[in-house]
Amino acid sequence: MKSQARPQAQRGAAILLAMLIVALVAALSAGAVWQQWRNISVQSAEYLRLQSRWILQGTADWARLLLREDAREGATDHLGEPWAVPLAEARLSSFLAAGSGAQDTSTDLPEAFIAGRIQDLQSRLNISSLLDGASLHAPTVKAFTRLWRALDLPPGELVLLTQQLELAAQAPGNAPAGAAAPYQPLLPQTLEQLVWLGLSPATVQRISPYVTILTERTPVNLNTASPLVLHAAIDKLALADAQRLVSQRTQKPFKTLADAAQDLGNGDWGLNDAQHSVNTRYFEVLGQMRLQQLRVVEKSLVQRDGLNVRVLRRENVHPALFTGVYQGASPLP
Repeated sequence: MKSQARPQAQRGAAILLAMLIVALVAALSAGAVWQQWRNISVQSAEYLRLQSRWILQGTADWARLLLREDAREGATDHLGEPWAVPLAEARLSSFLAAGSGAQDTSTDLPEAFIAGRIQDLQSRLNISSLLDGASLHAPTVKAFTRLWRALDLPPGELVLLTQQLELAAQAPGNAPAGAAAPYQPLLPQTLEQLVWLGLSPATVQRISPYVTILTERTPVNLNTASPLVLHAAIDKLALADAQRLVSQRTQKPFKTLADAAQDLGNGDWGLNDAQHSVNTRYFEVLGQMRLQQLRVVEKSLVQRDGLNVRVLRRENVHPALFTGVYQGASPLP
């Protein structure tokens, strides 16, 4: 009996061992297949992202051409011009066909959709304008104070911000050896970096629609600024009067500062070329590319000097930044 039970036990152990080996091979095979699938997915996503970036480069080129043509037509910039109209989401083939004057008959292009908009950065108060060389620029500080008050923000944060900027401008290490004063101090490059100078994240988020950071001091474009920015940028201008000024410029944009002063009415409003303008040199271009399940949004800082339009900086941003771009956007013709 013992001799018969031993072969049966050995056969059972062999079957069990074979099952374990099969399970192990199946698990290893499944892991290898999953790893291969994961690598293919990562490579595909990276390929789509790089492809989208190349296409978005075309969006930046489109914006440059639009701004260059706008410069040929006149010296003023206002919200009634073509560059100020957002581009509603459209198929890439339709976008390309509109650029070439042909009909959208392409069927071999992927289901890719593109959208974009151009924003006037001089419609906002500029952090860099707070400094005039190594000292604070008092009129701009007053403008930021009025903005802070209108938004009901902690005044101590603005005081700390201006103090930190002034200290940074006066720091000896900021001036290169042998450089003649005044020099440009090292400033934050983005609004998020203002938390380094004492602003809370909540304050940065609150001021983001009304404030920008550029590489030099810039005046506020009275043709494109919001009522709140106009209220802050023009001394003694009430918010209600700023809203009335926006309504008036919609019918007839300002060609000169004298036109704006005339619409403001009697009074010394202190309009000057250092703080106010009717044209713009700095723009922000936002482009979105939607390809299958991927959404890529790119932001470009564009500087225009006459007919020379160049991109100073490009960066990928969160798609949430593009929210609302389609509101009031115009489709392709």
